[in-house]
Amino acid sequence: MPFLGQDWRSPGWSWIKTEDGWKRCESCSPELGRESGQCTLSRDLILNSEDEEIFNNEECEYASKKRKKEHFRNDTNTQSFYREKWIYVHKESTKERHGYCTLGEAFNRLDFSSAIQDIRRFTYVVKLLQLIAKSQLTSLSGVAQKNYFNILDKIVQKVLCDHQNPRLIKNLLQDLSSTLCTLIRGVGKSVLVGNINIWICRLETVLNWQQQLQNLQMTKQVNDGLTLSDLPLHTLSNILHRFSDGWDVVTLGQVTPTLYVLSEDRQLWKKLCQYHFAEKQFCRHLILSEKGHVEWKLMYFTLQKHYPTKEQYGDTLQFCRHCSILFWKDYHLAWLLKDSGHPCTAADPDSCFTPVSPQHFIDLFKF
Repeated sequence: MPFLGQDWRSPGWSWIKTEDGWKRCESCSPELGRESGQCTLSRDLILNSEDEEIFNNEECEYASKKRKKEHFRNDTNTQSFYREKWIYVHKESTKERHGYCTLGEAFNRLDFSSAIQDIRRFTYVVKLLQLIAKSQLTSLSGVAQKNYFNILDKIVQKVLCDHQNPRLIKNLLQDLSSTLCTLIRGVGKSVLVGNINIWICRLETVLNWQQQLQNLQMTKQVNDGLTLSDLPLHTLSNILHRFSDGWDVVTLGQVTPTLYVLSEDRQLWKKLCQYHFAEKQFCRHLILSEKGHVEWKLMYFTLQKHYPTKEQYGDTLQFCRHCSILFWKDYHLAWLLKDSGHPCTAADPDSCFTPVSPQHFIDLFKF
C-alpha cells in the first residue's frame, strides 16, 4: 500500500493519483522531464552532482503537484457540484464524529446548484448569497468560495436568459462588489484565501455582470392569447394584494395605466405596512397628506429604511431538531411516498421540522 504523505517510514517512492488509481511516479519519466523544464530556475545553477538524486525526487513531486493544479484549473468552469439533499450539522467532536460542520462545508455539500432552477427556492438562495457576501465571504474555504462564484455565475446567466428577478441580482451584486472593494483595499487587515490577483479578477467579473444586467432590455413578447391586461379589474387587484414586496407592486404598476391606478390604492399599501411593521413603528414615522390622510405608500418605504421587513419564501431549507440534520424537503415525495427528506428516527418527523431562514442558516454555524 503506498504512503500518501511525506512520512519518515515511507520507502521513498512518490505516487500520482490518476483516473485508474494511484500510480508510482518515475523520476526519469520523459513526460515529467518536459513538465519540470518549465520551471524558471535552472537545475545546473542550483545543483551539483551530489544533489542530483535529491532533485529528482523533488522534481517528481513538483510535477505531480503542478499536474494536480492544472487539472483543477481546467475543471474550474465545469466543476461538479454536490447534490446532497441533507447534511448532519455537528458542532463539536465526539467519539463517533471528528471535527465539526462549517458554513463552507454546508454550502459545498447542499444542492444549491439545482435549487436556483426551482422558482420556489430561487429567492431563498439569492438572499443567502447576499448575506454571505455582506459578512461571511472571508470565512468560506477556497473551494466554498469557488462554488459560491460558480453558483452566482449560473444565477446571472439564468437572469440574462429568462429576464426574471433582475432587481434581486442587482442588489446582490452591489453588496458583493462593495465587500470585494473593501477587502482588496484593506488587504493585510483581513485574511484572504488565495492570491490578491484572484480577488481582483473576481471583482472585475462582478463589475462585468453588473454592466450586463444594466444593459439588459426586456423584449416585448408577442402573444395572441390571453394577457394580463385582459383580466377583470378585481382579478388584477387580487394579484396585487398577493405581493409582499412593495417594489414588486411598483414594478407591476409600470406595465399599463390600469395597473398603475390599482398599484396606487391606499388600502393596498396600508395592508403592506400592517403586514411588515408593528403599530408602534407607525407612530414614530407617521406621514400625513395636506388633507390629513395617511400616506401609506410613503410610510412603507420610510419604514423599510429603518426596520427589516418580513421575509417570505416559496420554499426553504428545513432543520430537524431530533436528528440535527439540515435538508431540502421534496414536497412531492413527501406527499406520495411519505418521505421526510432525510433518514429521521423520530416517531413524528413533521413535528421536529423547523424552516430555516437565510440568517438562521448562517447562525447555525457560528460556534
